[in-house]
This record gives sequence, structure tokens and C-alpha cells, in this order.
Amino acid sequence: MNAKYSHTNLIVEDWQAVARFYQNVFGCKPVPPERHFKGTDLDRGTGIHGAELDGVHLRLPGYDDHGPTLEIFRYNLLEPRSTTAVNRPGYGHIAFEVDNVEEARDTVLNAGGKSVGEIVTLTVSSGAKVTWCYVTDPEGNVIELQSWS
Repeated sequence: MNAKYSHTNLIVEDWQAVARFYQNVFGCKPVPPERHFKGTDLDRGTGIHGAELDGVHLRLPGYDDHGPTLEIFRYNLLEPRSTTAVNRPGYGHIAFEVDNVEEARDTVLNAGGKSVGEIVTLTVSSGAKVTWCYVTDPEGNVIELQSWS
């Protein structure tokens, strides 16, 4: 099999507001067209009867026009959101490398995100240091901000 990473999907309650957050804070760029799906094929593909979804793909920063995207969708039928936890099994977070973690954290918080933990620096076995912290977007999805030295 020949594989290439394509996108990460994020299910949210307000896809337009969350998309604006990732565009304003991280410089993600919309990849038209917006998506609006419903009908028998969507029901069959998702296993959800009566499913409708709307959303957009955002090109992640640091990539050309063919790089991976963040797919932000809203279903008309949503399961209840569990509490935010960085140690829940499954996909845990997305990460952005930034120049200054503290400044990036402040930007996220000023844009409606929340803090999860403190800014810390860890040393990996090669001796390189990574300064990082966890924050969330306005809907509680975990984001890691990191800077290497």
C-alpha cells in the first residue's frame, strides 16, 4: 500500500466559529468548497440515519497547496461531549510548532481558548529541549503548542 497523510477531522458544535479560530490564531487557510452533505450515501457511510454535515477543510500552516488539512465538520446529530482530558484513549490533540510558546498561548487564550496545563520544558534523549503546553480551542479540543531548542 502507498499512503499519504491527508487530513484530521474535528467534529464541533459551531464549525464556522471554530474554523475562524484556527484561521485567526494559526493562519490556517480555507480549501474550497465548503462541504454540505446529507442523504442515503452519507447515512450509509456514517452509519447514522438522517445524518447531515456541514463544514470546511483548512490548510495547515507551513505546507503548500497540497499539504494536509484540518477538516472541521458539524453533524446535525451530535453525541454529548465528554470533559476535556489529555489522557483519554484515542486521538488526543493536534500540535502546532510556534516561535514562542508563551506568546502563542496568550493568543489562544485571548481568542477564546482555555489553558489545560502549565508551560514546561522537557529534554529528550538527544539533548534537544522542547518547550510546550496544552491549551484548547473554544469548544474544548486539545491543542499542543511547542517550540524546540
